[in-house]
Amino acid sequence: MNRSCAFAFASFVVMLIAGGCQSEHLPFMLPAADNVKESFRRERQIARAAHGHILTNTGVWSPDGEWIVYDLRSDAAGEVFDGRRIEMVHVRTGEVRVLYTSTNGARCGVATFHPREPKVAFILGPENPSPDWQYGPTHRQGVIVECSKPGLAHNLDARDLTAPFTPGALRGGSHVHVWDAAGDWVSFTYEDHILAQFKTPGPDYDLNQRNIGISVPGQAVSVTRDHPRSHDGDFFTVLVTRTVSQPKPGSDEISRACEEGWVGASGYVRADGSRQRRAIAFQGHVVTPNGETIGEVFIADLPDDLTVAGDGPLAGTSQRAPAPPKGTMQRRLTFTADRKFSGIQGPRHWLRASPDGSRIAFTMRDDSGVAQIWTVSPAGGQITQLTRNPWNIASTFTWSADGKNIAHVMDNSVFITDTNSGVSTRLTPRSPDDSAPRPEACVFSPDGRAVAFVRRIGEGGAVFNQICALFLD
Repeated sequence: MNRSCAFAFASFVVMLIAGGCQSEHLPFMLPAADNVKESFRRERQIARAAHGHILTNTGVWSPDGEWIVYDLRSDAAGEVFDGRRIEMVHVRTGEVRVLYTSTNGARCGVATFHPREPKVAFILGPENPSPDWQYGPTHRQGVIVECSKPGLAHNLDARDLTAPFTPGALRGGSHVHVWDAAGDWVSFTYEDHILAQFKTPGPDYDLNQRNIGISVPGQAVSVTRDHPRSHDGDFFTVLVTRTVSQPKPGSDEISRACEEGWVGASGYVRADGSRQRRAIAFQGHVVTPNGETIGEVFIADLPDDLTVAGDGPLAGTSQRAPAPPKGTMQRRLTFTADRKFSGIQGPRHWLRASPDGSRIAFTMRDDSGVAQIWTVSPAGGQITQLTRNPWNIASTFTWSADGKNIAHVMDNSVFITDTNSGVSTRLTPRSPDDSAPRPEACVFSPDGRAVAFVRRIGEGGAVFNQICALFLD
């Protein structure tokens, strides 16, 4: 028996003994044995307070790599958005600092650091919620808090709920606010309160559908206060995607735009050799020729000036959604309807691009049904399978700053995958299901020398989501 076969057989025997493999998985294991390595690294529990902690899928490290920001949730899965504090914990000392405490019944969460400055953006739900204005996708906003001024939140986006609507203001709620690499523009997902009144498709109005928006600094927006839930904002905010209520089967029309990510630290190089300075990749829901709705990879190339209207009002109307700025180009990058397992699949995840902007990573099932990481160029073309593992990718993922590795969860362990060879290295021993690294976050530090994640840890008879970190050197 040669060395490769011996290693594959030994791996199979070990997994059978551990109860981690069933016989029907054997065809997936043997080809992957040489593609998976082990290199256990030092894991440290960073947070220890007796409550749940939730990390956002990216941007959780302070620019100097000394702090990790998080929010609080009451349930173990982190699915109930009921936290009242944004906190950060020091990686080496465990010191906890409260950055913001919500008041008057508001909830807050999903925090991300600015890449260069000590400040944090996060979601803030409505204060003094009323029967007609509860927390929800159309009733939330983005705010920013500077670490040196805890408790003082500034509105990121403005909201105007009375027609005629104000350019640069939203008419609904924003979610998951992420700065670009320069720390200038902020992306988010959005849903529209005005259009939510329409429940069925119609020719004279648009429906409320999830879209991608961008906030840019330098032009604060003031609105009239004709509605008690309207407010000003420090950034000029627009939508950059376009959805339709009933996409034509087989077309590039989409009913939903979501789970976005900035492309490259400074954009990407187009096929003609010129550089697109800013672009956002996102998942777009299309309808296949046979009527199935699937997610595909899309990109929106953004103009340098987002304040100029295109073919419709930036602020929208009482019947129509806000239109993207002039020069915004929405393009489809993947076409997977004919595959055995079509469309983006696997765990909920946000598209993440390599720092040089040349590859956009996403998860999709291979022909054996295993969720793997794939990539596509922002210029379009063939998709490339990166991982070839026997286990599903089980979490969101991030690229290291040098672009050499992607961090993710798989087989109840934290892994990194080499982005050139596709070889995956297991960094933590396989955990039982009830204490495995959670799927929401697996985030490289700014210098690429550590990975933050969450696992459930029992202490004093209780179990909480706790923040952990792996140190790679």
